[in-house]
Amino acid sequence: MPTISATAPTISSSGITVPSFSDILAFKQAQLQSIFGSDIYIPEDSMDGQLLAIETLAISDANAIAQQIYNSFSPAFAQGSALSSNVKINGLERAVSSKSTVDVVVTGDVGAVLSNCVVADTSGNKWDLPASVTIPPAGEITVTATAQEEGAIVALAGTVTIKQTPTAGWQTVTNPSDAVPGSPVESDAELRIRQAASTTLPSLTALESITAALAAVSGVTDLKVYENDTASTDANGVPRNSVAAVIVGGTVADIANTIALKKGLGCGTFGSTSETVTDSYGASRTIKFSRPIDVPCTVQISLLAGTGYTTDIGQAISQSVADYINSLAIGESVKLTRLFGPALLPGSPDAKTFELTALTLNESTADVTVAFNAKASCDPSDVMITATTT
Repeated sequence: MPTISATAPTISSSGITVPSFSDILAFKQAQLQSIFGSDIYIPEDSMDGQLLAIETLAISDANAIAQQIYNSFSPAFAQGSALSSNVKINGLERAVSSKSTVDVVVTGDVGAVLSNCVVADTSGNKWDLPASVTIPPAGEITVTATAQEEGAIVALAGTVTIKQTPTAGWQTVTNPSDAVPGSPVESDAELRIRQAASTTLPSLTALESITAALAAVSGVTDLKVYENDTASTDANGVPRNSVAAVIVGGTVADIANTIALKKGLGCGTFGSTSETVTDSYGASRTIKFSRPIDVPCTVQISLLAGTGYTTDIGQAISQSVADYINSLAIGESVKLTRLFGPALLPGSPDAKTFELTALTLNESTADVTVAFNAKASCDPSDVMITATTT
């Protein structure tokens, strides 16, 4: 005869085990039969059967809560506020919604101080410079401007050129790269990825430590860190004994300070963006890193439309292909043959309504090669579908 533990969760070295609804119901039915006899009528259409089902549902719901509580202690399974509490052990906080940011090059008279200045793009969006910007001896400095409005504000390279608050000694401003759009509150999945990366923060390997530290910088959404530990310049053009970080999001100052703190002694930095960092002893050094070069991709798909095919399904194909390309890592090339997978809508019943007849990438059958400091991108509107019915 089973004991009452048959209805309760059990915890072992392998984790928590929760009995199913049917197992609990079978246990309660057996207990009732042991009291009133095996001939008692307790199917679902009886009053006793319905009462057993109600009691079993209550026990099953309580067990589900117990399982959720148990899992909430692990970052791999915790959700919502429980996950936010867990990652504090790693020194992390869930990223709140952020505003768009853009790196701008400010030129002016050496020593000029720009206080609380604002720039604007050609679309009229306003961007705040850091509270205080001092023009260095080089006559120019790269800083990160923040959009005044919430949301994914877009500013293409070369469009942030307007001095909204002209100041003595300030000459020009421009953005060499596109703005990084603002993001919503960090999802559980994104936070789990950051938590996993943060566990290597105190690692003995400098490369892993730098990568983990940069991943924890506020606003950073993607990154790749390369290391050249040889005595000569490598195939990517990274100088000897140097690291090259390619980063999406985050401010120039935060990124440069993080690299300066984590890189090893005598290790150089390489990239298209530079920032002067002053340590606690007053020594200054130039830290370099890169923003990824955008590699826009277009996809041309021809398909044979069958029964049930609609333009909505075509839009779903475009979205699926674009999502796949946008998910590729920094420096990862776009393989033509791998686009067939997302284009076929795997797992969706809509996949049976069409057949692919041709697919090209940038109007070619060749792959798109992406440099180490670049990232492929694709908008759903750039996935063009030609559907035929014969």
